[in-house]
Amino acid sequence: MARPQLSPRDRSLVTISALVAMNRPDQLRSHLARARDNGVTEEQIVETITHLAFYAGWPSAVTAVTVAKEVLERKPEK
Repeated sequence: MARPQLSPRDRSLVTISALVAMNRPDQLRSHLARARDNGVTEEQIVETITHLAFYAGWPSAVTAVTVAKEVLERKPEK
């Protein structure tokens, strides 16, 4: 059961942020796809990763960009 304090979209943004910061590309891959299903736009994903580059470090952000590019090039499942 989902908790009502955060919407699925907001929960996805938090999860993506944590996975980028921890440099977890394998987990990030599946959560980026879920984030799209939860209404997070491509622009919001890119901006989140860009913002995190300043806090999580450039290497983590570059890895996340590579994963995001792979995921975002796929058509979303409907």
